[in-house]
Amino acid sequence: MHLALWTYEGPPHVGAMRVAASMEGVHYVLHAPQGDSYADLLFTMIERRASRPPVTYTTFHGRHLGADTAELVRQTVRDAYERHQPQALMVGDSCTAELLQDQPGTLAAGMDLPVPVIALESAAYSRKENFGASEAFYQLVRGTLVANQDGALGHAAPAADSDRSAACDRPTANLLGPTSLGFRCRDDVKEIKALLERLGIGVNVVAPLGATPADLSRIPAADFNVCLYPEIARTTCEWLQRQYRQPMVTTVPLGLGATRDFIREIGDVSGVDASAVLEQCTARMSWYSRSVDSNYLTGKRVFIFADATHAIAAARIAREELGFSVVGLGTYSREHAREVRQVAKDLGLEPLITDDYLEVEKSVAEAAPELVLGTQMERHIAKRLGLPCAVISAPAHVQDFPASYAPNMGFEGANVIFDTWVHPIMMGLEEHLLGMFREDFEFSTDTPSHMASSGAGQERAAEQEQAVAEASVAEADSPGAQIRWTPEAESELRKIPFFVRGKARRNTEHFAAERGIATITVETIYDAKAHFSR
Repeated sequence: MHLALWTYEGPPHVGAMRVAASMEGVHYVLHAPQGDSYADLLFTMIERRASRPPVTYTTFHGRHLGADTAELVRQTVRDAYERHQPQALMVGDSCTAELLQDQPGTLAAGMDLPVPVIALESAAYSRKENFGASEAFYQLVRGTLVANQDGALGHAAPAADSDRSAACDRPTANLLGPTSLGFRCRDDVKEIKALLERLGIGVNVVAPLGATPADLSRIPAADFNVCLYPEIARTTCEWLQRQYRQPMVTTVPLGLGATRDFIREIGDVSGVDASAVLEQCTARMSWYSRSVDSNYLTGKRVFIFADATHAIAAARIAREELGFSVVGLGTYSREHAREVRQVAKDLGLEPLITDDYLEVEKSVAEAAPELVLGTQMERHIAKRLGLPCAVISAPAHVQDFPASYAPNMGFEGANVIFDTWVHPIMMGLEEHLLGMFREDFEFSTDTPSHMASSGAGQERAAEQEQAVAEASVAEADSPGAQIRWTPEAESELRKIPFFVRGKARRNTEHFAAERGIATITVETIYDAKAHFSR
């Protein structure tokens, strides 16, 4: 672990909180000091959650360390059960409490409570948030199913195929993986449920989002599982596949191509004819390839950094559906780094696998992209570098949990993705045009209307232009300057879009230095442009 201003993932117990906060009838007892009790801020402020997360803390203090902290755990578990009456109880410790080695899960399991007690081992100093959520979900599903079995503990018997969909005359599926604080999970689930309905497939259970422990016990009744969010659900889906012989749909329907692949895989797994739905389902973004915008946007350089699922999907959408050029690809999801490395290899890129935002910022600056696709972190990085950015993955801020319907999955999700990605580039062009003409008298604050122009505005614009020219000359004449820019060259440079202006300046200065040119003129700029265009 290292000290950082920002972090892509919290410790594992935050992931367990996300699972508990996603469900109903589940309570999480967390052995933690007072400083680790920040769940309310995460869920109520960022996600706009209407209720407090179902978490109770032991909240030990320094004075407890010389006494029996194990008894504090038992008392907290007892009080939490009596007060909340949950259907299942998760018990674990925070990264700080892990140092005490009290093993709160084991202590709670020995209390003979009348509900399943799920003991969580966090491994806080080697694992992070998504792993914690994945492990919590897996242990909760397994513990709930085992508690409903008559066989030996830990060996749940596979359900007979005839037991599945017994009360249903059509195939059914489980949607696994959506959680609180996930990226657009609420709307993605709604979109995919509607898509499955069109295919004639029922949804048996959605978990963990909105599920109860009783719902988890019904998971084996479905014909197959859809792994919507691999970071959270893959471990559980693989276990269900082994123990209950339930097929797993692995395609994540992010983008037009992936959504069509998803429908085909659903058809193969369920035996449903999906051809009619494939022919009918289209997205409005498909007009893009026939539009004027495609001529302007094709070949735009994009840098992608997100969780593995969204990074891989974004690379495919950018390259195959929008005609962008992917110049950087990376993830902070180390458990899923292999898949990202393979996609990067196919793109001819060196993958960036890191949780250090400073390393990401350095890579973005070196790649000099025209669009950054990432997390809330990359939004800040792009802002510092003057680049357009779209958030495509958690961690996200409150503005990325919209009150309106805005899925990322399915055909409607493809429309949302198109708008989210393309608008920052178009707005960047608009800002560039405003910057180009900022000094014109028509844009002066003294002349807010074309119908009321005056000499005052023209005089002010002339003064501003003179000030800019003098500042440019002064900068060029500074003792440390090795290469001079004429005022005309500086003015020409400002006509270049802001998001590539820095690269244009560096290339021109490099071109001039190699040829011994001490003063850069307008002609030098065009000569450098012609040289680097070859």
